[in-house]
This record gives sequence, structure tokens and C-alpha cells, in this order.
Amino acid sequence: MAGRVNRISGGLDLSRRGFMVAVAGSGLAFSFLTACSEGAEIKAFEPTQWFSMAPDGIVTVNIIRAEMGQHVGTAIARILADELETPWETVRINHVDTDPKWGLMVTGGSWSVWQSYPLYSQAGAAGRIALIEAGAKILGVDASSCRAENGEVLSGDRKISYVAILKRGALERVFTPEELAALPLKPVAERRLIGKPVAALDVAEKTTGAAVYGIDARIEGMVYARPLLPPTRYGSKVVAVDDSAAKGVSGYVQSLTLEDPSGTVPGWVMVIAETYPAAIKAAGLVKVEWTPGPGADVSEADLQKRASELISKADAGAVLDTGGGDASAAFRAARTTLEATYTTSTVLHFQLEPVNALAFEKDGVFEIHTGNQWQSLILPTLAQALDRPETSIVMRTYRVGGGFGRRLNGDYAVPAALAAKALGKPVKMILSREDDARFDSPRSPSVQKLRMAFDAKGEVTAMEHHAAAGWPTLAMAPFFMPKGLGDVSYDPFAISGADHWYQVGVQKVRAINNDLANTVFRPGWLRSVGPGWTNWALESFLDEAAHKLGLDPVAFRLKLLTGEGRNAGSAPNAVGGALRQAAVVRQTAEKAGWGGALPANTGLGLATSFGQERNMPTWVACAARVSVDRSSGQVKVEKLTLVTDAGAVIDPDGARAQTEGAALWGLSMALHEGAAFEAGQVRERNLGAYTPLRLADTPAMDISFVESLEAPVGLGEPATTVVGPAIGNAIFAAVGARLRHIPIRPGDVLQALRG
Repeated sequence: MAGRVNRISGGLDLSRRGFMVAVAGSGLAFSFLTACSEGAEIKAFEPTQWFSMAPDGIVTVNIIRAEMGQHVGTAIARILADELETPWETVRINHVDTDPKWGLMVTGGSWSVWQSYPLYSQAGAAGRIALIEAGAKILGVDASSCRAENGEVLSGDRKISYVAILKRGALERVFTPEELAALPLKPVAERRLIGKPVAALDVAEKTTGAAVYGIDARIEGMVYARPLLPPTRYGSKVVAVDDSAAKGVSGYVQSLTLEDPSGTVPGWVMVIAETYPAAIKAAGLVKVEWTPGPGADVSEADLQKRASELISKADAGAVLDTGGGDASAAFRAARTTLEATYTTSTVLHFQLEPVNALAFEKDGVFEIHTGNQWQSLILPTLAQALDRPETSIVMRTYRVGGGFGRRLNGDYAVPAALAAKALGKPVKMILSREDDARFDSPRSPSVQKLRMAFDAKGEVTAMEHHAAAGWPTLAMAPFFMPKGLGDVSYDPFAISGADHWYQVGVQKVRAINNDLANTVFRPGWLRSVGPGWTNWALESFLDEAAHKLGLDPVAFRLKLLTGEGRNAGSAPNAVGGALRQAAVVRQTAEKAGWGGALPANTGLGLATSFGQERNMPTWVACAARVSVDRSSGQVKVEKLTLVTDAGAVIDPDGARAQTEGAALWGLSMALHEGAAFEAGQVRERNLGAYTPLRLADTPAMDISFVESLEAPVGLGEPATTVVGPAIGNAIFAAVGARLRHIPIRPGDVLQALRG
């Protein structure tokens, strides 16, 4: 495409069935190239759409996952390269644009490596087997006598390189889907790349500035758009636009009121100019009169009040299937009970790169140039907004300057596309930091009520967890919502984490949609999603229960992590179940010096989790050492100790970086980050008021991973879920103050100290 800055693409869908069929109607998963005729040009060897090998041996792996700093391409490419037995220096990654052949394109939920591993392992193994068979034929030996190693096929003292095989073009092997599924993978002992140190494939471009992000996208003849946002997310209507003062700005073009059939950006006015500075200056002079939609007077307190009201309604929400039993009867029969309510504030994404999009039509195709985490989700919305087939829209993939779930919602592409359609020319829209905050899809504020029942011996006989918050999946992907008891749908990403692995007798988990939140704003997925706030309540409550019983909090958790019944775990992802969670608890406590002497007003708190989802558990525990200033209420986190069991770790350096970042985000949300709705809008709109963790407040960190041969699972989010409750529990251990709301401010600590 003329004018394209760079072609950096992204992604692959691993939730699809097996491999794509290479030849329509053939019934084959893929086929290899036939032998080249004498003198014919040798083409690349493409055993599957997921990778190709050039005649010089360069392997290009196609990635549909978004690169957001997590080196996802490196992790996925090494899975394939390890099975293929190709040298790492021959591997390249290609982040692809949208195309129906890729299937579902989404990057989130810590799914990328987990879902990619089976697919890319099979693809690499198939390539290796085909090369061995072709090499054996050339060498004149039986394939069973051959092995592949470091880009060569070897048989005794004879060998032939992959490059020599490729240059002969003699690859004819084909596989049925059944054969693919039965392919033998390399023994773990023979892995040469998985779990070993290698250089990330995208470091050079990022450190030299060669990496191209959505905000960098340009094309000849484009104009810039600066949006004027309405007073409410939904239902606002433009009454009048006065741009008379803006006409004096050099480069100002016009103000455009968007007509959006998709309902994504109602009431938006786009100020168009030839340069971005001109658009900013003109936007400050354009006056717009709106009729606001619903929620214009709603505050954070209103949202929390509504959540509490819904929790008090016994028939509100959906109850998850946790194995049966009558929780109400168990509580009536209990000798004693414990009950507590926990709350969390609104949390914004505040990713470094504000959302942006460049849109235009070229040769009958509408192109959207932007960084995005879930292309498959926004494409149908764009089709509706533009009134054209989804197949005529392409999203060009760029590096993402911070996603954290914000770019799972690709709503920001819609206004740029609508403006480009209306003007008939390319439009580049960049939101300011303030508008990015206002137009964010924040993590909803939440209210959670937990109850536990005990018998005469102090044994836990029942537990209930009721959680109310705005539901992001309902707002953006309702097709992704499963059914609970009574065939009632619920948002799994607004309750995951509450359906824990502790043995608590009769267990009841209820997910409740805060309908007021979903009316006022568009709730979003934010790094760690449900467990980021459900685990705050769960692990704080477990600590309270331990103290009520006079038990050590670590010993109490271990007592409940029995690995029995539904908590025993199952193959392939949850082998060992709760016993693996118990193991990370033990290791974390030991590494942190649990039970040792500490200075006055200093405490050690522990929390654990299974990370994201029960069918993809990442076992993690955190011990936080904190000191509390009783006079000011200031909390200083001195050290975080984390142990993670994520199965086989594919990329050790990436795993450590992911865990460090996730843990620090958890700390930031526990003590620093928190917004509030005021008159239907978030009050904190820039970094002067919204104050994430600063470098000076970063604690020492001790991070380790359990060596494991089990299936690899997610690492991008689990550590986020345990730091907050570990800090809250440490504050109680230090000064006896129990905090039940995050973020924890100094004033909250002082109030808790006063009782």
C-alpha cells in the first residue's frame, strides 16, 4: 500500500479446530510442496499457513497475537522452532493483518502461549518429520534411522542440511487431521529452545525506534481529527455546533457531527484540520451543545450503592455450578459464621499510547491502521457503522504502546472510519490523554459480600461469594457468556477467581451485573480482569477467617487446599489441582521468612490464586512485607516475594518480565490507582490526578518459577491478582488495621487504626 510506514502485523487464532485446510474441500490439514521441476524457481516451503521456510532456510512464523511489549511473537515462534529443529538465528516473526483465514484474532486472558502451544508444536513437528523423510530419501537411507538437529537431518555419520533439502524442492508429504493429532512431539529432554535463554526477536526494532506503532501511521493526503466528546457515553445528541471561532485557525477544515449506525460513538463531533496542532487549537474554539443521555448525574457512590442493592436481592444475578449443596441450610446449621463486604474503585487503563486510528478506503477496501487486541470483535461493528461487508474491511496491524485490555475494545476505530467515509479522504484520529481517560472502558467499581460457616469444631462447612460490578463481556461480547444454574447467563470475566480451589464444604458463587454501571459507561477488561478484584475480597476474607479461628493464615490456606473432589484438577491444563496451589503457598512462605521476627509496625501478608480461569490455572502466591507509619497512615511495601507454577515456562526472560509487570500493577492498584465517577464521567483524567505507582515506590522483588513439565499456561496476568490482598493482609499483621477497600489511602489506614 502506497504510503504505508511499515508492515508489522499480528496474530493467530488457537481456538480454531486444528489446522486450516490448505486446499478447499481436500480434507487435508495441509500439504507440502511437490518436487520442483528442473530449472524451475524454488518457492518457499509452506507446510501450513502458520509458517514458511525460504530456500535459504529462513523460517517466518505468522503471528495473529498483538505485540504489546510482552514478546508474544518470540514465545510463539520458539514453540514452533523447537519442534522444527531449526536454529534460532534463522527465525523471523510476521504479525499479520486481518484475514478470514486466520480465524479468531484476540490477545488477552493470558491465552496466547497456552492456546498456541498445541498448534505450533504440531506445525513444527510436521515440518520436521517432512524434512526428515525428504532428507532420508536424498541420503538413500530409511527415515527411521534419521533424526533432525539444528537445521540438519542426520543418519549415522551422514547428514544433509535443511537448506540443501529445500533447494531440491522435493517435499511431498501430506498429513490428514488425524495424523496431525497423533504426531509424536519431541521428548522434553531434547528441547533446545523452550525454557532456554534466547534473544527476543523484536528487541532491536524497539530499542532503535524502528518499531512502528499505531500512533505513527501516516498516509499521503490524510487529515487529522480531534474529537469533542459528549457528556455521556450513551445517548447524547448534538443540538448545535458553532465553529465560527475555529475558522480563524490556519489549517482548520470543518467540524463533523458523526452519524453512527452502530451506536458506538453517539454525539461525537470531529474537528478536522490539516495538522494535528491545528486540530487541537480549533477544537478548543468549537462550541457544541448536547442533549445528554442517561447517567449524566451518576457518581461513584451511586454505582456502589446500586451494587449493594443488587447483592441484597436474593434472585439477582447468576449462580455458578460449584458442585451442588444447599448453602442456606449449611449456614442455618452453622455454630458460627463470618461475613464481610469488600469494595474496589473504578480503575483506568492509562496505557502509554493513547488510542488512535487511521482510516481510509482504497481500491474498494476500507483500511484501518491501528494497534488492537481483538480485531475479530471490532470488525463486525465497523461493518455495521460503515454499512459495508466485513470482508471489505482490513485492519492493518501495528505494535501496541500498551494495551492492558483497553485495546480489546476497538471502539476507537469507529469514529476515524466514520469520518473518513463522510469526508472521502484518509482521517487520522488521536485522542488526547484526557479524552482517552473519558472514553476509556474502565474496570468497573465493585462490591462483594462474602460469608463463611463453621461447625462446632471450627471446620469450614459452607462459603458464599456474591460479586456485583459492571459486566464488560455483556457490553461487548455477550456471545462469550456461559450459563449458570437455572440457565442464567453471566460474565465469566466478572466473577472468575471467586470460583476458587479451596475445600469449603458447600460453595455458592453468585455473579451480579451492576446495571447502572452498564448504563453509564462501557465496562472494560483490565489486566487480570475478574481475579484482579475478586481475589482482593477472597484472599482478604480467608485471612480474616484464619484470624477468627486463631489459626496461622498460611496453615489455614494449606488446610483448605486438599486437592479433593472438584479441586483435584484434570488433564491437560490443571493436573494436580489445588495441591499445586498449596505447593506455591508453601514455597512463598518459606522464601519470605514466614513466621520470623519483624520490626515494630512491619508485617508479612500472603495471598494466593489460580490466576485467571479454572480451566487454565496458573498457580501463584505472593508474600508482601510492608511497614506502616501509624502517625500518617503511609504504607511502604518493602518487598514482594512471588512463586508461580505456570507449567512449562516457554520464555524464561519473558515470564519474569510479565510477572514483574503484573505484580507492580497489582501494587499500583492496591495503593495508588483509583478513579471516581462524577456527573457521569470519570473525575481523574490525567496523571496529575490519577497517580499510578512511581519508580521511587517500587519494592524489592523475589520472583521464582516452579520447574514443571506440565502444559504451559498463562503468565501475563496472574501476579496482578495476589499483590493487593497480600498487602492488605500485611497491613493487618503490622498494625491490626483491616482494610476492605482498594486503593488503600493513608486516610483509610488512619481510620481503620481508630477502629
